[in-house]
Amino acid sequence: MSNFNYIFILLALFAEIIGTIGGFGSSVFFVPIGNFYFDFQSVLGLTALFHLSSNLSKIMLFKKGLNKKLLIQIGIPSVLFVIVGGFLSSYFNGLIMETILGIFLLSLSTYFLINRNATIRATKSNAITGGALSGFSAGLLGTGGAIRGLTMAAFNLEKHVFIATSAFIDFSIDFTRTFVYLKNGYIHYHDLIYVPFLFLIGIGGTYIGKKILKFIPQESFKRISLILILIIGIITLINVILTIY
Repeated sequence: MSNFNYIFILLALFAEIIGTIGGFGSSVFFVPIGNFYFDFQSVLGLTALFHLSSNLSKIMLFKKGLNKKLLIQIGIPSVLFVIVGGFLSSYFNGLIMETILGIFLLSLSTYFLINRNATIRATKSNAITGGALSGFSAGLLGTGGAIRGLTMAAFNLEKHVFIATSAFIDFSIDFTRTFVYLKNGYIHYHDLIYVPFLFLIGIGGTYIGKKILKFIPQESFKRISLILILIIGIITLINVILTIY
């Protein structure tokens, strides 16, 4: 256990709690945090394994709020495109893709925070497109929850419905990309020491996040989600800059 990083575990717990509150999963925080401690491909492997337990916990705690229509419209294209993104991840420079993701999240969240009345239209085509983009991003970059969160925010879902539906979609994505990452060689034996701890964090962090969520009014939920996405974008770009310099 001499090489075990306890700070990383604490930050993973923070990522899970905030990801539950925001409704778009912990990977949007976990991936930038993980990049400070592991190589990009190891982070992808750990994220997929971590999220399996994390999303199972959310499904159990929020299962009564599932929106089956959005599960199909967003979930199916997400699963299909996470396979594409997962295989392409071995061909693209991770630093470039992180930069693109950071700029995208920063720009989009800033726009919606400034223009509070602006929304993505709640249409079937937008749901399918958002699902495809979030799945592709999850496979390629390890995180697509923020894109899915922005898409689902258009439908003005009650917070428990938002989280339950997002968790079901996310679990399907993680289950699929775990096999792709395993084939790509991203899941390393020496990193498996963290998996039991991440499994417990997935359960405990989700539970804590749900308790905190009770104190957040429904009208504040969307704005909090956008602020968290803004922070994610900033963290991602800071990590890129630190890596370059």
